[in-house]
Amino acid sequence: MFTGLVETIGTVSSLSPLDGSVSGGNGTSLTISDCATIMEGGIALGDSISVNGTCLTVTEYSTSPAWFKVGVAPETLRRTNLGSLVQGSKVNLERAVLASTRMGGHFVQGHVDTVAAIIGKTPDGNALTFRLQPREKGVLRHVVEKGYVTLDGASLTVTAVDDAEGWFEIMLIAYTQEKVVTSAKAVGEEVNVEIDVVGKVVEKSVVGYLEGTIGKEGAPAILEKIVGRIVEEKLRALQK
Repeated sequence: MFTGLVETIGTVSSLSPLDGSVSGGNGTSLTISDCATIMEGGIALGDSISVNGTCLTVTEYSTSPAWFKVGVAPETLRRTNLGSLVQGSKVNLERAVLASTRMGGHFVQGHVDTVAAIIGKTPDGNALTFRLQPREKGVLRHVVEKGYVTLDGASLTVTAVDDAEGWFEIMLIAYTQEKVVTSAKAVGEEVNVEIDVVGKVVEKSVVGYLEGTIGKEGAPAILEKIVGRIVEEKLRALQK
C-alpha cells in the first residue's frame, strides 16, 4: 500500500532480461540508482517499492552506492509503461507506507489499471494542465471530477472528465512539477494510471446487491441506465 506521494525521482541505470525459467516468462530486471532518499531508515530484500506507480519487489540492493534491483514480469511490461524505459530514464519512487505514515495522498495499491496517452499539455499560470486518454476507456467510469487518480505513482486530483470523448484532465502545480517525472513528459508519451480502488469496490458492491435483488440478467442493464443517466445530465449541464 502506498500514498501516492512520490518520495524521490530515481534513474534507471541498467536493464537486463530475466531468465524465463525463473520468472515464468521473459521479463526485465531494472537497476534503479539515485535512490539514497528511499534507503534512509533501512531497506530489505522483498520490500515493496512503487516504481512509476507499479508495486515491485526488491531483489538486490546496495546502500553505498545506493541502488536496488526489481524484476518486472511480462504481464507488467504489457500493462504499464515500464516496457518503454531505457537506460537513463527517470522514475517516480515511493516506499510502502508504515502504520505511522500520514496519508497526505490517498490509498494507492501500486496495481496499474491501464496506461494513458498525453493528448494535451497546457500552461495555466505556473501550473500545467494535462489531458489524458486512457487505453482502456472503461476505466473512465471510475474517474470523477475532484476525485483521485494515480499517474506514474503520484496521487493527483481530477479537474475535468469527458466520457463522450474519452479523456480526463489533471493539473500539476509548480511544486509538484519539480517532484514527479510526469511534468517532463511530452504529448504522445504515456503514463501509468491507477484509479481509486474505492470506486471499484462500490461498483462491485452495487452490482452484487442488484444481482441479489433482481437477478444477474437485469442488474447490468439497470446499472448501465443509472450511469447513462448521470452522464447525460452532466453533458446537458456542460452544454448550457
